[in-house]
Amino acid sequence: MTDTSQAGPTLEEAGALAPLVTAAEAARRVDAGALLVDVRSAAGRAGAGEIPGATVVDKSAVASAFDLTSDTHLPAVTSLDCPIVVICGSVLGSGPSAAALLATGFRDVVHVEGGFPAWQAAGLPALEPAATPQD
Repeated sequence: MTDTSQAGPTLEEAGALAPLVTAAEAARRVDAGALLVDVRSAAGRAGAGEIPGATVVDKSAVASAFDLTSDTHLPAVTSLDCPIVVICGSVLGSGPSAAALLATGFRDVVHVEGGFPAWQAAGLPALEPAATPQD
């Protein structure tokens, strides 16, 4: 029998972890002052492209980056009322991060349905992927 206790959430579970918004709604929130947090890996960003102005936080560092009691928390985050939009390659990555922030006490956290591919498909600002060296 396979141990699934360490398996990540299903797509349905990830959507239920925190409120989902469309890429267009995410962009509207960011334009209104929400902090856009990209939790994709460096390789994921290099391979797919980056979002100008997004705050990059490794998924494993979300708790410390948003710990308001720490001197090393993100300077843009000044209270639990800070609006936050989390994006990843899919909701399977952003859902757990957004849920962790909600569990910590942040009140206005959403994540992007469809992740970065949906952001790109909506024609929102994105930088081209980093060029890969040819063999």
